Amino acid sequence: MAAKAIRRVGVIGLGKMGRPMSRHLLAKGFEVVGYDVVPAAARKVKALGARIAKSPAEVAAGSDLIIIVVGFDTEVDEVLFGPDGILKGARPGAVVAIAATVAPAYMRALAQKTKGTKVIFLDAPLCRGEPAAEKGTLEVLVGGDKATFEACLPAFRTFSNSIHYLGKLGAGQVGKMVNNLILWACIAANVEGLKLGEKLGVDRAAMRAMLLDSSGQNWALESGAGDRPMPWAEKDMMIVLEEADAA
Repeated sequence: MAAKAIRRVGVIGLGKMGRPMSRHLLAKGFEVVGYDVVPAAARKVKALGARIAKSPAEVAAGSDLIIIVVGFDTEVDEVLFGPDGILKGARPGAVVAIAATVAPAYMRALAQKTKGTKVIFLDAPLCRGEPAAEKGTLEVLVGGDKATFEACLPAFRTFSNSIHYLGKLGAGQVGKMVNNLILWACIAANVEGLKLGEKLGVDRAAMRAMLLDSSGQNWALESGAGDRPMPWAEKDMMIVLEEADAA
């Protein structure tokens, strides 16, 4: 697989992350075939120039690389193993990159569950969120076969300016898990610190400006991540707790 140039990329999940990722891939000359259970999301990506498939199996049949951009491991399971899933349609040597944030244990179990199948798996979770997806400046954390990773780099570089290969399959999810642990800790500390400052009479905006110029500076404070809805926090921390208990 590593010797074969990847030109046809499937994207499963065409929402706030998958849509801009598809746009960047198309802009760099990749063929994109997409799938989403929400027709409106699919129509938006079709308008960009992508071909829309009727199932994950159809995406896989026409792709060298399939990127799964869904929210939960149950959705990854459905996309992979469902009656019209990727494993039904994938060609030998196709690469499946799981960009969803799942537990490292999920990737370890997946490797055992799919042993002997015709596809090659990478875990490739994404960092920096929706604004970075729009700008094409996502961070991608990758685990899996290194030659396969290198073959996928041109596609990943269309929507990312920071790509880290961390080791064997599952290592990318370990990286994302640790990143999330530190991120949510920073967000919680920012909220509590700014509240404390306000209670003691210091203007919030002035305090924030000071912190951004001090040793308390952090990405969450700078980007305003803690000011936006955080629907994934509980899921991310459950992954941390389960992996930490097992370790």
